[in-house]
Amino acid sequence: MRYACLIYFDPRKVFDQSPEATAVLRDSGPYNEELRANGHMVTDQALQLPDQAMTVQVRDGKMSATDGPFMETKEMLGGFIVIEARDLNEAVRLAAGIPLARLGFVEVRPAVDYSKPRPVL
Repeated sequence: MRYACLIYFDPRKVFDQSPEATAVLRDSGPYNEELRANGHMVTDQALQLPDQAMTVQVRDGKMSATDGPFMETKEMLGGFIVIEARDLNEAVRLAAGIPLARLGFVEVRPAVDYSKPRPVL
């Protein structure tokens, strides 16, 4: 099953050039290579900072786009890794190895299986 590992962090901590941040950034590439070598990596992508983003919405057939996102939080979505894992427990174990989890956090979310019924809310 596929899982998205959404990586959130405070860029002031990740890019402050502290020894811990330097180690986390140094360790990220090799961990991704380990995931590839073990057959768990589907894809990964780092994202630019939110000040380079646009937020788009369509209401009543009209599109609006604004700079941003603007959130009341220090942490931002900094990237994602899509992995293959047997189950959520294995996905969480793999996500715990993502070096940026040491400075931020990783949300592990199962991908939708379109062969199953939609959730009932």
